[in-house]
Amino acid sequence: MSHIFEEGRFFGCYLLCSTNPKYKGRTYIGFTVNPNRRINQHNSGYAKGGAKRTSGKGPWDMVLIIHGFPNEISALRFEWAWQNPEKSLRLKHLVPSTKQYNFVSKFNVVCEMLRVGPWCRLPLTIRWLRQEYKKEFPISKLPPPHMPIEFGLVQIIPKSKNKKFLAIENEHIQMSQAQIMIDICFICEMNILESSQDILNKNLAGLKCINCMIPYHTICLSKHFIKSSNFELLPIDGNCLKCSVHLMWGDLIKFRNSFYRMTNFVDEETNFNDDEYEEEDSFFEKDEDEDKEETTSYLD
Repeated sequence: MSHIFEEGRFFGCYLLCSTNPKYKGRTYIGFTVNPNRRINQHNSGYAKGGAKRTSGKGPWDMVLIIHGFPNEISALRFEWAWQNPEKSLRLKHLVPSTKQYNFVSKFNVVCEMLRVGPWCRLPLTIRWLRQEYKKEFPISKLPPPHMPIEFGLVQIIPKSKNKKFLAIENEHIQMSQAQIMIDICFICEMNILESSQDILNKNLAGLKCINCMIPYHTICLSKHFIKSSNFELLPIDGNCLKCSVHLMWGDLIKFRNSFYRMTNFVDEETNFNDDEYEEEDSFFEKDEDEDKEETTSYLD
C-alpha cells in the first residue's frame, strides 16, 4: 500500500540500516521531505546528494520514518534529539552517556522520545517501511494513543506536475467552502464562514466530527478539548458534544485535509521526475572521523 502526500506537506525523520556485510548493523538518522528520493540519494553516494557518512557504506534500507510534524523546524529538532540523545535535556537521563549505533538502541531512543513533550502532543505517525525490521513497542513504552503505527511506502506528489490531483483538490476546496457557508458551529451557534476572522483561510475555519459530521469552529472545538484535558497549549483528544464519540485532534485535522492525503491514489498517466529537485542534508557533517554522529546547530 502506498500512502500519498502532496509536496510541501510531508516532514519526516527516518532511520536507515546498512545491508553491507562490512558495515552490518550500522544505522543513520536523517530528515527528509521525500523519502523515496532521499534513500536513492543515500544509495547513490555523496556525489549524488547522499550524506557523507552513508557514502560507500550501503546499500541502505530506510526502515522506519516518523512523520506528521507541523513544519520543517519541528522535524529538525526531533532529528537532532534522535541523533544526540545524550545531549538533549529531555532525554539525557534516559540513555547511557556513550553513544550506541545499532538498530535496537536507536529504536529504544525513539520509543522514549514519543512519550515526552513536546513530541508526545504532536499528531505524529509511526511508519514501518520494511516489514522485516518491524519491532513491537514494549508495553511500558507504547506511544500515545493518538499516534498510529502504520506500514507502507510513502509517495510524494509534486503539485505542479499532477493536474488530476490539483483538479480534485480545487473541487474539494470549492465544495468545502460551499458547505461551510451554511454550517453553524455546534458550540457557539455562529455561522462558521461569516464569523471567521482569517479571510485567507476561511476553508480551514471549521472541523467536523468524523462520526456524526456535526460542524464546529476549529478554535471552539480546540478550546473544548483543551479544557477537558490536562494539556494547556495543544488539543490532543476529546468527545464530540453531539454524539459523544471520542475523537483524536490529529484525526480531525487529517479528515479535514483528506484531499492532501489521498491514500491509494493511482494515476497511471502521471510520471514523476525528481531529478530537478534537490535535498540538502539537514545538518553539518564533519570531515574527520565520519563514523561518529554528525552534529547540528538545532537545539532543544
